[in-house]
Amino acid sequence: MTVNRKIEVFSAGCPACAEVESLVKSHACPSCEIDVLDMRNVAVAQRAKALGVRPVPAVAIYGELVGCCAGRGVDEASLRAAGLGQP
Repeated sequence: MTVNRKIEVFSAGCPACAEVESLVKSHACPSCEIDVLDMRNVAVAQRAKALGVRPVPAVAIYGELVGCCAGRGVDEASLRAAGLGQP
């Protein structure tokens, strides 16, 4: 049985968010499950707060906020180091 790699993209619908969503989708592995979550939804905002999300866009993999998303912005190298693209 294959376990999907859960990836959450926290977005506010802005152009920068769309760019990160595209980046994640283009580098995701076949077993990646990508959820794009709208920060304008109260439940999503609460989930984001629990993970430590401050600015958006932000990405969490397996329920862990990717290090680059804690303040300086999303970058591909950090996403890959966190497991993006790995089955």
